Amino acid sequence: MNKVVLITGGSSGIGKAIGEYLSAKGFTVYGTSRNPENYSNSKFPLVALDVRDPQQVALAIGHVIEKEGRIDVLVNNAGVGITGPLEEIPASEIKNNFETNLFGPIETMKAALPQMRKQGSGLIINITSIAGYMGLPYRSVYSASKGALELITEGLRMEVKQFGIHITNIAPGDFATNIAAGRYHAPLVKGSAYEKAYSSTLETMNTHVDSGSNPQQMAEAVYKVIQNPNPKVHYKVGAFLQKFSIVLKRALPDKMYEKMLMNHYKL
Repeated sequence: MNKVVLITGGSSGIGKAIGEYLSAKGFTVYGTSRNPENYSNSKFPLVALDVRDPQQVALAIGHVIEKEGRIDVLVNNAGVGITGPLEEIPASEIKNNFETNLFGPIETMKAALPQMRKQGSGLIINITSIAGYMGLPYRSVYSASKGALELITEGLRMEVKQFGIHITNIAPGDFATNIAAGRYHAPLVKGSAYEKAYSSTLETMNTHVDSGSNPQQMAEAVYKVIQNPNPKVHYKVGAFLQKFSIVLKRALPDKMYEKMLMNHYKL
């Protein structure tokens, strides 16, 4: 029997790559999008979903279960980027980021778990970020929301093992997607105390995304995790130096690691 997979944020970027790869492997794949009507050429069905709306979450999960009778894999991929000096980011944008990157995945997990418990099996893969392992300058909100999802996963994983359900994180580095265009950028304020440093850091960040890895790597990583009967707690996918930065954070004294990051961003 083909496994039924639901991928949030499946209309573009990493989510689209995962959906197309799994479809080609014979999985029954559903994706989600806030506006599925805009993606009529999708190679797998898209369900309307804004993960910030718990009612829409319940309807989307319910739709897949009604159609297929089960849900074997939930990939929490929907997310948004955010950059800016913390002092200058509106509170509404910070809340929106956490609603999308943290509370949205929490709601989808809560909606899928009863069915998985009923089945006695299931797998939830949370797409986090290597940025979630460290506080990054002008990306502190993004780092915090992704880091929080990592820790939620660690705790929940232990709670649901008794039901035959597995939960894991896959943390990507920089990939060549449209996330930079879709993220919230706090505007560069002329005369701001942060103007010069933020401008330089923003340029560095966008360059990293533009020259990032192929999203196909993430699709292949998700496939391998699905095939693993006992997945690990954490996976990292991306360039060697990005993954190695997590090792350095554990090994180096805090101030030395901070200095390394500041040098990298020319701060």
